Amino acid sequence: MSEPPKVPPRRADYAWFRPITARWMDNDVYGHVTNAHYYSYFDTVINQYLIERGGLDPRSSPLVSFVVSSSCDYFRPVAYPDGLEVGLRVDRTGKSSVHYGVAVFAAGDDAARAAGKVVHVFVDRQTSTSVRIPEPIRQALEAIAGGARP
Repeated sequence: MSEPPKVPPRRADYAWFRPITARWMDNDVYGHVTNAHYYSYFDTVINQYLIERGGLDPRSSPLVSFVVSSSCDYFRPVAYPDGLEVGLRVDRTGKSSVHYGVAVFAAGDDAARAAGKVVHVFVDRQTSTSVRIPEPIRQALEAIAGGARP
């Protein structure tokens, strides 16, 4: 028995949005953004949020966050020079980990073109051992938990 088709998430399912500019090099021979670039979009927006809202300084912070799991479902293609927006929310926060929901939208669209999940674990920069999420970052993550608007 086959699974029913997945339904693209809606814009209202995400709490924080940032524009992304697709680049010419993101397109593949088929004329749309190749799947690997979606992960780059996810990573960019997640880290932008951690820097802007959580106060993370990726160059000097004693901790960093590693991606330990990621996935993406694709619903409709996008292509350069489409204007894109990436939505972000937090689905779950643990002691040292966070599960994000992310989605790529064509500018102005209500339905996601692609949606995924990313799991970060916060680790000590020197030892690569997991550490508790610092309070300022935890508060920033809680602000977008479950799609809540900050």
